[in-house]
Amino acid sequence: MKVLVINCGSSSLKFQLIDSESEECLAKGICERIGIDGGMITYAPQGGGKEKNPADMPDHTEAIRLVLEALTNPETGVVKSLDEIGAVGHRVVHGGEKFAESVVIDDNVLAAVEECNELAPLHNPANLIGINACKKLMPHTPMVGVFDTAFHQTMPEEAYMYGLPYEYYRKYKVRRYGFHGTSHSYVSKRAAEVLGRPYEELKTIVCHLGNGASVSAVKNGRCVDTSMGLTPLEGLIMGTRSGDIDPAIMEFIAHKEGKNIDQVMTVLNKESGVLGLSDRLSSDFRDLEESYDKNDANAIRAMKTYCYRVAKCVGAYVAAMNGVDVICFTAGIGENAPLVRTLVCGYLGYLGVELDQDANRRRGEDTVITTADSRTTVMVIPTNEELAIARETVRLAGC
Repeated sequence: MKVLVINCGSSSLKFQLIDSESEECLAKGICERIGIDGGMITYAPQGGGKEKNPADMPDHTEAIRLVLEALTNPETGVVKSLDEIGAVGHRVVHGGEKFAESVVIDDNVLAAVEECNELAPLHNPANLIGINACKKLMPHTPMVGVFDTAFHQTMPEEAYMYGLPYEYYRKYKVRRYGFHGTSHSYVSKRAAEVLGRPYEELKTIVCHLGNGASVSAVKNGRCVDTSMGLTPLEGLIMGTRSGDIDPAIMEFIAHKEGKNIDQVMTVLNKESGVLGLSDRLSSDFRDLEESYDKNDANAIRAMKTYCYRVAKCVGAYVAAMNGVDVICFTAGIGENAPLVRTLVCGYLGYLGVELDQDANRRRGEDTVITTADSRTTVMVIPTNEELAIARETVRLAGC
């Protein structure tokens, strides 16, 4: 079966068409600037060149239509008709407490996702737009929702509750939910496969390090803690997000700078992280690593602080699980920044971590980057959220 995977943002739409039998990506691409002047669709079929074409996309329905048109194009398409697409898998960011696993989408599911909109106001409405656009153009094709928060629903109460009046949880479900769950699930399972060990017997820490970053503790196949919380702002220092701070800083900045709460939140979400720490040098770790190698003080400050916080989180999760068998790095930075892995692992001597620097420099493959005598295994596992979504879609769509 061929599965179309859709990851819909407020003004963009990423897609992949995956053959469920071979698990090969037949085509992928992105629609950008939806509803904005200067729209562009990028399309890359398997074995073919990448195409970038300007496209007027006033809404997501038009973007989906262009995607389906590209996939069925007589010259560069990879399917002859839409009948070859057996199901569509949608990434949905926030499922709240309503969804602990992926589900076939129906009207009740759509209503429940909409109820979670206030928990992810930048993401869930866009996800719903993408689902409804696909339903309009492919009304008879099964749709599956795969939730970023679902994998973390196994966390125990002591891990997800905040030290706030309980009534806020009772009334508004204010608690820690976590994100990047599809990636954390895929990587922890893949690590067990590569090592040839039972997933249900491993204590695994997954470091999903991208522009948004989170760490999870996976004990015996179940997530027991993760660093993001009610929103993706909690936890690690990220590209432009502050991560954990003293909450009183918000009031302090508001008074000193004459800002309201919305303006302070903009600072924390879009002007902080390594961008802020580097004195606006860059939020791109490629730039930071290059400047770090040139002894730039701003880059050194940002990189060292970032890696220190990742290492602290790893240490906390070793405690949460009373040990660890394997630590995995994944996502754009986790997979492609040897310096970050070296700096983080420099704090893990108490776990007997010994890096193999030759292995640490490899890219694009599942790799053990510790020496044979390292007491704890450290790996790089390229994430594949689209494949994970496709697998869930096949499992549930029954096609």
